[in-house]
Amino acid sequence: MKQPMPNESRLSSTEVETHAEAFQKSREARRSELMEDYVELIADLIEHSGEARQIDIAQRLGVKQPTAAKMLKRLAEEGLITQRRYRGIFLTEDGQQLAEQTRRRHEIVEAFLCRLGIDPDTARADAEGIEHHVSEKTLKAFQRFLEKE
Repeated sequence: MKQPMPNESRLSSTEVETHAEAFQKSREARRSELMEDYVELIADLIEHSGEARQIDIAQRLGVKQPTAAKMLKRLAEEGLITQRRYRGIFLTEDGQQLAEQTRRRHEIVEAFLCRLGIDPDTARADAEGIEHHVSEKTLKAFQRFLEKE
């Protein structure tokens, strides 16, 4: 067993709790990330092509149809979508709210990254991951920064 060196600091119980809370928030964000991506994509498909079909969702997300079907079933169980056989996928009111919230977060993060000088393609790709993990407090700080000019 390795003994701590005299100059190595040990984490206090408060630091351990803070660390644990940060990891818990990250795990929760990862769990909701896929759901948010699906709901946001469904909203985009409906807005741009008038419908959202499982095959289109699978293709756009680069997954197999059974994978998309499994997530769509989960979204239906969560009350975020409804599915009608041979008619496509529709967002519920809760699903629409989640899609709008996710889109708003993405737009703020992407605009913030662009303002920092990141090229638009990189900002768009990076925002796709960051939007799910940024806190509301940080998001508001990004928004204030963007409103300064």
